[in-house]
Amino acid sequence: MASMAAPLDDRVLVAAAQGGDRGALDQLFRRHYDRVHAVCRRITGNEADAADAAQEAMIAMVRGLDRFDGRSSFGTWAYRIATNASLDELRRRRRRPVLAPRDHDGPHAIDLEHADPNAGLRIDQLGDRELIDAALALLPDDFRLPVVLRDVGDLDYAEIAEALQVPIGTVKSRIARGRGMLATTLSRTGGNREHHSERPNNVSAAGDPPQ
Repeated sequence: MASMAAPLDDRVLVAAAQGGDRGALDQLFRRHYDRVHAVCRRITGNEADAADAAQEAMIAMVRGLDRFDGRSSFGTWAYRIATNASLDELRRRRRRPVLAPRDHDGPHAIDLEHADPNAGLRIDQLGDRELIDAALALLPDDFRLPVVLRDVGDLDYAEIAEALQVPIGTVKSRIARGRGMLATTLSRTGGNREHHSERPNNVSAAGDPPQ
């Protein structure tokens, strides 16, 4: 019996799509859409805005594919487009967060990652995806967005600071505090029950394996 052909690598599909292969383009989008939508859902906080943002992200990916140079993975490139589309959707809805200035850099800044033992955990380490989504929805935007941009969108601190127009120190503080709040909420609801599970599951977005 002939074995099934292995799925084509993203790089192969990108090259074909850039050469005009519509089938390769469709395959790329099918492969990554669920996670793109998950990024949008966790940033915007609701399904309606997530659907709009995901649609805008896919349009931007089509328009920008010729400029994709392969310096990052296609997945990383797609998720960052999804992040930008989601932030644009928040701005259109006039729900862009304003981070309070009480978090600051300097010798008296609170080291939240040491004050809270859960603060350093990425959200993909905290438990069940559906429970994480529910817990994220309870966070104020000024905590939820930095956490999602870091742990789902995979932006670095400088990129998050630029996107939210706040200091890097505030970004780090809010990420640590937001992760700690999530861990606390999940521990109350039993969301950590899979933390030591042997079942492999990257739940940072839609449950796909890491890129």
